[in-house]
Amino acid sequence: MSEPVRPPEVDRVAASRKAVAARRARASLKRDLSTRVVSPQDVLRAATADPQSAAGTLRVPEFLTALPAIGEGKRDRVLAELKISPVKRLGGLGARQREALRQWLDQRSPEPQPRPGRSRLVVLAGPTAVGKGTVAAHIRENHPDVLLSVSATTRAPRPGEVDGEHYFFVDDAEFDRMVADGELLEWATVHGVHRYGTPRGPIDRALSEGRSVLLEIDMQGAFQVRESDPRATLVFLLPPTWDELVSRLVGRGTEGEEERARRLRTAKAELAAQGEFDFRIVNDDVADAAAQVVDLMQASAR
Repeated sequence: MSEPVRPPEVDRVAASRKAVAARRARASLKRDLSTRVVSPQDVLRAATADPQSAAGTLRVPEFLTALPAIGEGKRDRVLAELKISPVKRLGGLGARQREALRQWLDQRSPEPQPRPGRSRLVVLAGPTAVGKGTVAAHIRENHPDVLLSVSATTRAPRPGEVDGEHYFFVDDAEFDRMVADGELLEWATVHGVHRYGTPRGPIDRALSEGRSVLLEIDMQGAFQVRESDPRATLVFLLPPTWDELVSRLVGRGTEGEEERARRLRTAKAELAAQGEFDFRIVNDDVADAAAQVVDLMQASAR
């Protein structure tokens, strides 16, 4: 018995929904490119692997203008230079065109390259609301061999906080001494009031014992740590998409509209600095992201 023929109008509705979903996926991908949540090289690789994906069906001119600081004039010059037709989609590029585009991307924005001689000291940083604290907490709970650094601060303890466990609580005079004596890997004044810093002593002792150490700090602190200890491994935590980052920030409900807008502007600036890190990890799943951080620690030890 033959299968019933689906009415044409049903096929049209299904095709229309599929087309709308594909346009939305491409629009989301272009936002991710413009905010640097995803690298253009990653998008090109995804297009090559699956020409029917959002990346694969993205036209090359749209791909180029989604990149920061690429306008229509520069886009057209690049297309002419690389001999790529403006009607081409990323997934439909020939091998020569794809290689030419990859080389152009690598020259414009090189991907992070791990430095040799890295230590077990891993610094985890990233934009606001990306989930650094959640990933760090998962590592603390599931990998007791990893030392999570405890910061020193000049603010008073909050209810339930324990000195030496949550923070080392010190007064301004003691913090000044720690700075003067070089006892802090990094430090900063937060919100113009209290100071926070990472004591060097516990980290040095843990590393000398062969343990791994994780610092979950902000971008400014990450670069200070690199200056203090060039062998430190810097890891940048990325959101799955820009839309997801916005959703997480709004979902927290801890900031007003003006503060959210400020944090998102800051997040865009922070995402632009990811190329200065050794590794990038996407926090799509907390357990998986935490496992990747721990794997980097173990790789550094070999």
